[in-house]
Amino acid sequence: MEWLFTLVGVILAIPTGYILKILTSDEIKYGRFYFKSIAIASVIFAILSILLPLDAVLKKSLFFGFLFMAIVSFISWK
Repeated sequence: MEWLFTLVGVILAIPTGYILKILTSDEIKYGRFYFKSIAIASVIFAILSILLPLDAVLKKSLFFGFLFMAIVSFISWK
């Protein structure tokens, strides 16, 4: 059941990215480098969070948190 909540949270990253892209279109033109950097760093940290020897709940929270940030910044960047 907890996986369902986390997947819904990650799926909600898609409309969040589009809303951010629409509302901040002027800032995104100048900050494309930062959105790209955040997306790449989030993917790297998501992979690292899986590999670290942490508690299962903390590992899942970090992974899906970084995955959420990667999806939002990637959609805003593109």
